[in-house]
Amino acid sequence: MTDIPPQQPDATGPEGAIAAGFDRPLLLTPGEDMAGFVSRLAGRGLLVAVASVTILAVLLIFVFVVQKAWPFLASGGAAEMLNSKSWYPTHGKAPEFGALSMFYGSAVVTVAAMVLAGPLGLLAAVFLSDIVAWKVRQVVKPIIEVLAAIPSVAIGFFAVLVVAPWLQNTWGLDTGTNALNASILLAVMAVPTVVSISEDALTAAGRELREGAYALGATRAEVLLKVVVPAAHSGIVAGMILGTMRAVGETMLVWMAAGMSAQVPEPWWDLTASVRTLTATIAQEMGEAPEGGLHRSALFALGSVLLAATFLLNLVGEHFLAKAKRARGGKSR
Repeated sequence: MTDIPPQQPDATGPEGAIAAGFDRPLLLTPGEDMAGFVSRLAGRGLLVAVASVTILAVLLIFVFVVQKAWPFLASGGAAEMLNSKSWYPTHGKAPEFGALSMFYGSAVVTVAAMVLAGPLGLLAAVFLSDIVAWKVRQVVKPIIEVLAAIPSVAIGFFAVLVVAPWLQNTWGLDTGTNALNASILLAVMAVPTVVSISEDALTAAGRELREGAYALGATRAEVLLKVVVPAAHSGIVAGMILGTMRAVGETMLVWMAAGMSAQVPEPWWDLTASVRTLTATIAQEMGEAPEGGLHRSALFALGSVLLAATFLLNLVGEHFLAKAKRARGGKSR
């Protein structure tokens, strides 16, 4: 019986196409294997080096700010900063560095802004994800996100020239540049962040979850309030935290709109009083503080507090974002 030679794959068939397109030899020489290993190792090292630049930059910023703030902290100024409301850094031989009123100002405008921006941003996110038509969403969401690109100094001019006179004339206030003015405009700046991240989390909850709730007889309101929003709560919380970071770190707007008065009003919850924030104080006085002086070191101490606060908020936000990814089946790093 004659042996039939094995048929070679047709070059025009799928097996022939695979064989023809595979230009790497199946058996590598030691030199080729080593070259491939070195190239992979070099590529991985390059990527790690590029990714490490950001980490190194953050660490260097921390070191720089703390180093500049150390003379003030070493002199025992931290206790005065946290316990006194008197900020008179240029009072000759007896300067005062009490920053309690500025901590209050930063806290009150941030909290008031998020009280406005949080519910408004969440309602807008629910509207975009579950109520409005898809084509309308594709138009409305980019318009909302454009608000984040408006320079804060432009919003500050709007606060001073439009909102401040309106508050003063409509409500009979002594001044329109106050905590309420700054809070309203900070809320406008924080809303795009809250809307964008919350809407992504609500959309990622999945159509199957909604259809299952509808199949059980739930109304639209019940599906949104009892199913979709709880399922996306991690992403919503992350959006709120990142919006808070935007409000905490804002400088030009609060400098122009908050009134720049270093005080804790009576009562403390009075938003119609002028306040002064940490960021505005640093921006206003850094250019006038002499290099190497205690005043400049105190400003860096204020900056170190802001840096630590935003860093902690960022860690909390990343935690909730990772939790949201795990909830929808993704992998978090």
